[in-house]
Amino acid sequence: MAELEPTILIAGASRGLGLAMAEEFAGRGWHIIGTVRADRTGLHELSERLPGKVRVEQLDVTLPASIAGLREALSGQRVDAIFVNAGTTTSDPFGSLDQVTDADFLRVMETNALAPMRVVAALEDLLPPNGMVGAMSSGLGSIADNTMGKADAYRASKAALNMLMKTYAVRRENAARPVILMAPGWIKTELGGEGATFTLEETVPAIVDTIIAKRERPGLEYLDRFGQAVAW
Repeated sequence: MAELEPTILIAGASRGLGLAMAEEFAGRGWHIIGTVRADRTGLHELSERLPGKVRVEQLDVTLPASIAGLREALSGQRVDAIFVNAGTTTSDPFGSLDQVTDADFLRVMETNALAPMRVVAALEDLLPPNGMVGAMSSGLGSIADNTMGKADAYRASKAALNMLMKTYAVRRENAARPVILMAPGWIKTELGGEGATFTLEETVPAIVDTIIAKRERPGLEYLDRFGQAVAW
């Protein structure tokens, strides 16, 4: 049976989708541990509005020393779910590979694929055996659904994240742990841009619904915000 007041750690909750998820989870009775890189963010404001419900910690997901520092700060803390939301894109989000510098490509791959798995590896021992692990993927990470041929670097990074999470789950296929890759849709955030199709208000409740429902199903699923399977 789930706890009355479970705790979720959201890596990358300073603004946008991560912050909106933190607020939605808190509104449903969850305790939040949210990570930020900056000294003053929307998550700090949320923690002041909801004292005792929202805890703010520093984390740069691309720095192993920062991840280790977070693990030390959380020593003895049990969490029921870890969700890595932190991500980035290239300076031209829809550019083809010949329009992306080597440095930009490597930065996106490190942030979106390697870093989430480092965070999970460092923190998963804070979870109970049936605690959830999740990461923010994208429909653009689907190889089967790639019919536009745009956003090469971002697509590659999310497809890589999907593969790495699949490998993580395979190593634990006999365990009780739920694992989720979330494809939330194209949302109006700083990352998604003003041309995106949906607002945070339209999407975040469904995202949180799907994440919470997934807690009852062990194993890995790649889902959209409505809980429907996304083609790999």
